[in-house]
Amino acid sequence: MDFTNRGPLGPNSSAQDINVSKPSSSRSSKFGRGDWSHTKLYKIAISLLSLCVLVVVVGLLAFLFLADWSNNSESSYIQTSKLQAIFLNTGQVYFGNITHLNNNYVVLTNIFYLQTTNNGSSGTTSSPTSPTSPSSSSSTNNTVTLVKLGCEIHAPLDQMVINRSSVTFWENLSPSGQVAKAVRTWEKDNPNGQKCSDQSTAGTSGQNTPQNATNNASSSTTTNSTPATKP
Repeated sequence: MDFTNRGPLGPNSSAQDINVSKPSSSRSSKFGRGDWSHTKLYKIAISLLSLCVLVVVVGLLAFLFLADWSNNSESSYIQTSKLQAIFLNTGQVYFGNITHLNNNYVVLTNIFYLQTTNNGSSGTTSSPTSPTSPSSSSSTNNTVTLVKLGCEIHAPLDQMVINRSSVTFWENLSPSGQVAKAVRTWEKDNPNGQKCSDQSTAGTSGQNTPQNATNNASSSTTTNSTPATKP
């Protein structure tokens, strides 16, 4: 029997024309021998790396948030509608508005300070004082006045950057207090700001220089001491 005309080859096909399909190769040969990007180990490594990056990012954000909260937690106590008093470890006290506060420095504007004038018989002297200073409350010859910073001999601007380590404590002031009332009175009397017409003599006389007031007071006491009476 002749079977040459049967099957898929057709009458004119030969055995050489048959294209035998070979089985598909393995996954490693499909992507190349060195390509292991689709292996299970590769997926596990990528997952671990992504997890590590996520942990680092979350930790960094948490650190920045906590650091910012730590620096600004004390600032939340500032009542911007009121005056503040800053007490320094030198015994000086300044009044004004705290505009910035952190662990390194405190920025104060609209600055005032108290000045004590001794009106005793030995002469008139001035010195900066604290509201709780015993000398200002026990002596009836002392006059305490509120001085606006700016007309001193070195003509400082109305802004003070105070080293945080020099601050003993600070507090908000009540609007009904004497200092707040005196500041409002000064602002009412000086709507255009402070005028320093007597700036040339303010620093040398010691009236408006809190840094040198203590030295001026001690020297005046020595100069005006009563000489001994001759027998």
